[in-house]
Amino acid sequence: MPQIIKHREIINDDWIVVRAADDASLPAVDALPAGRVVVPFAYWQEHSAALRAARAVSDLGVWLAPDTEPAEVVDHFAAVSLIAVDFPVFRDGRGYSIARLLRDRYHWAGELRAIGDVLRDQLFYLSRCGFDAFAVRADRDIHDALKAFGELTVTYQAAQDEPNPLFRRRAAAGAP
Repeated sequence: MPQIIKHREIINDDWIVVRAADDASLPAVDALPAGRVVVPFAYWQEHSAALRAARAVSDLGVWLAPDTEPAEVVDHFAAVSLIAVDFPVFRDGRGYSIARLLRDRYHWAGELRAIGDVLRDQLFYLSRCGFDAFAVRADRDIHDALKAFGELTVTYQAAQDEPNPLFRRRAAAGAP
């Protein structure tokens, strides 16, 4: 079973991410794998009623492409258990903004997972934006990636994980 990092621990991943085949086609709803399934948001929009009725699918999540507008997902929060954000390439940073919007503006409180080209170098910063689960790229050592969370101990900027910047935290502690 594949593993992910969730809440800074390595766990078995029982979610199946559905991606398009080489010919860009997606399976029919009745051909989806059984269990917990994460489908592209556009697929969800087209087949949401059939997905909710599918007996083989026990739990649903959606994944967002980097060009998906997060506001479009808000009306579907109650119907999904997980939102994943795809990073098609390491250098594509649009997912960071999507995470901040989902957490800060739209108040998504469920699991927010980074998928795709997710590497150790990104994990700490992704967590600062609101991601709490990470599907590290399969060719990378997930145990090594876990160490990324301990590499930086002090952050200056405000973020999802710490709403006060360092100068305010220092002032509140009475530091000069």
